[in-house]
Amino acid sequence: MDVNQAKQEHLLALKVMRLTKPTLFTNLPATCEDRDLPGDLFGQLMRQDPSTIKGAETLMLGEMLTLPQNFGNIFLGETFSSYISVHNDSSQVVKDILVKADLQTSSQRLNLSASNSAVAELKPECCIDDVIHHEVKEIGTHILVCAVSYTTQQGEKLYFRKFFKFQVLKPLDVKTKFYNAESDLSSVTDEVFLEAQIQNITTSPMFMEKVSLEPSMMYNVTELNMVTQADKGESTFGKMSYLQPMDTRQYLYCLKPKPEYAEKAGIIKGVTVIGKLDIVWKTNLGERGRLQTSQLQRMAPGYGDIRLSLDLIPDTVNLEEPFDIICKITNCSERTMDLVLEMCNTSSIHWCGISGRQLGKLSPGAFLSLPLTVLSSVQGLQSISGLRLTDTFLKRTYEYDDIAQVCVVCPFTSNEC
Repeated sequence: MDVNQAKQEHLLALKVMRLTKPTLFTNLPATCEDRDLPGDLFGQLMRQDPSTIKGAETLMLGEMLTLPQNFGNIFLGETFSSYISVHNDSSQVVKDILVKADLQTSSQRLNLSASNSAVAELKPECCIDDVIHHEVKEIGTHILVCAVSYTTQQGEKLYFRKFFKFQVLKPLDVKTKFYNAESDLSSVTDEVFLEAQIQNITTSPMFMEKVSLEPSMMYNVTELNMVTQADKGESTFGKMSYLQPMDTRQYLYCLKPKPEYAEKAGIIKGVTVIGKLDIVWKTNLGERGRLQTSQLQRMAPGYGDIRLSLDLIPDTVNLEEPFDIICKITNCSERTMDLVLEMCNTSSIHWCGISGRQLGKLSPGAFLSLPLTVLSSVQGLQSISGLRLTDTFLKRTYEYDDIAQVCVVCPFTSNEC
């Protein structure tokens, strides 16, 4: 793992050890049945073993802590800690000792030394100790470069380095999905629902301490991961929020544009910045990790030149009985339109009113409310379709089908219908 570039004998010795928390001792129990030749001998030995759990001697996990035997895995978002010791193995005093620790990644080189000042002298059998910490923020190969320079009693300046290479792995797989929904029937803005799918791709369980969404300056966010019962908020995942290896969990958030940005958030075209996820977890014996995603972006919905939305529509209507809806027509273009409304009947939906009527001129960014009457001749879940808007200035027609759905029921008994 380490390569010493300097081949000559040095007066100082450099030792580097990663600082990690211990793990529980793992047993390899040997058992047999009572009728076998050893009888209960193996059971007695296990009960006398101080590393076994009383009453559960055959379990693999013990009750003793063991020090790490290898470098172990380092995951993105965790804190890398290392102990650096420079020991004077010679019989003479060494002067002007300078110890530097740099972490080389694929994109940058970071200095992790607690002090960059030289130690005046180091007597025989004495040492210089340092502990470095670094929150890992990149995936891939990392190289810890430890360099030591010093001066001998004869005035000779010597220098050597050691390299420690390790890999930083990805602990979580985060996927996001965006959904658009009407936030306010009297407004042109949309609520945005963000679904975050978080998967534990490590080999050990995680305790999810916090998963939150930090919205951009344009949005207010509401977390939808709580169940309210008797004025109490409880997580939908229960009291113990553990995520087992390879398990996936969905988190849901609702973002609503702030009033001062509502018009831009609803009509502006292009990419819209939503915010970033902040994830904090703990593993094994409490090691803490944290990940913060880059800014999440979604493509704002394209409404075209004209947006048609619904301000009012009933959920359930009676068969062959007229019902009212209120449409909102918004001019999303940069020019004035002169609109004509046409209503086309379908096999199940029939419009009540005059088709081909003039709606008048509509300025850019303006909207108008349009009350309409509809009748359904077929039971079940029916889709409202058949509206056509024509701009007489450009002779362009905009078609609107599947605007909404209503449940059509029979007000009488099934036999009478």
